[in-house]
Amino acid sequence: MAHTSTDNRPDTEESPFSLSGSNALVTGSTRGLGRAIAIELARAGANVALGMREPANDGGLVAEIEQFGVQALPLRMDVLDLTQSKAAIDRAAAELGGLDILVNNAGGGIGGPAIDVSEEDFDAVWALNTKSTFFLSQHAARHMRNSGGGSIVNVASQAGLVALPGESSYCISKAAVVHLTKCLAVEWGEYGIRVNAVAPTFIETDGTSEALSDDAFRADTIERIAALHRIGVPAEVSGAVVFLASPAASLITGQALAIDGGWTAR
Repeated sequence: MAHTSTDNRPDTEESPFSLSGSNALVTGSTRGLGRAIAIELARAGANVALGMREPANDGGLVAEIEQFGVQALPLRMDVLDLTQSKAAIDRAAAELGGLDILVNNAGGGIGGPAIDVSEEDFDAVWALNTKSTFFLSQHAARHMRNSGGGSIVNVASQAGLVALPGESSYCISKAAVVHLTKCLAVEWGEYGIRVNAVAPTFIETDGTSEALSDDAFRADTIERIAALHRIGVPAEVSGAVVFLASPAASLITGQALAIDGGWTAR
């Protein structure tokens, strides 16, 4: 990062929370958490490459990013297509002048009782949440290693920390992301690359709206969010991602930060 020393400690001349001069890439940035994370990174001063399935349908995100005086680079990037996604990482590094931050946000799940999960569905969830996170991190790390370091933030889930009935394949894939975060942090620390994860609870997004529209499910979810008893909003995740990507977190690596309102503390 332009504002950090080679060992990734904060430069005392500016705020350790600033990402000014940094270049970030966010997967799944069109909507929901990805969109909020991309905007918050830009607000902190980073140029942001936007991984999208359909860059032409950005919903005004490029313009919203550019209002912060930083560069927005829309990229065609389906994380299930690793060849396409690696090319997008290469393009981001080339056009922005390096890659300092990768946020592996794209993900999802297929629900159903564990006894009924098909091999096809299991493989699909694993490919989306875990395989893509590993191989995109690997490719980004090659760029970061050559430029003196960087930060990778994986969007895991509280489902990777506790069991959610009816979500076994999703829970397994996100638990793997949590442990993958530790493995990569230990291996890549020598290159100045920090690897962390956030593990959110249920957040109000278009991706959770259908489930949370069920009054009984919503009430049960709020009850399980044991300390604060409310559903989260995207800004409560995006701020944590920016912190973990910033020099303020320069001694933090291999961690999964639960953003769960107390769910896993019970």
